[in-house]
Amino acid sequence: MVWLLRIVLLFLFIFIIFVSIKYFLKPTRKLEAARKHKRFLLIDNKEVVKNFQITYNGAVFTGEKYLGASKNTIDVVSISLWPDQTSSIKGMAKEDFYFIEEKIHEKYPVAQINWKSPIHEFLHQK
Repeated sequence: MVWLLRIVLLFLFIFIIFVSIKYFLKPTRKLEAARKHKRFLLIDNKEVVKNFQITYNGAVFTGEKYLGASKNTIDVVSISLWPDQTSSIKGMAKEDFYFIEEKIHEKYPVAQINWKSPIHEFLHQK
């Protein structure tokens, strides 16, 4: 009976450690922490079908990837970006959006980035 209790406690201890490690490595928790500290973070899945998320200056952006043919390969050729909450981009300058584009081009060099409204209009103002 004592051995059974020890085994159950051991499995419970291992389960608690597993759950806590899984919690700390969760991408959405990392994204929220980076948003609160106003840092840049790009969370992307290797699959083209899934969207990616970016946080910068306290704003969270979602990007949708589109696969297509480039010169010699099939690659991500187009990305649509939009803010999750338009109120979070208040106070951002054009340089901030260019910085985000630069970071995306590091990962997807042939992709054309299309911003959705209201950022698209803001970037094309003269």
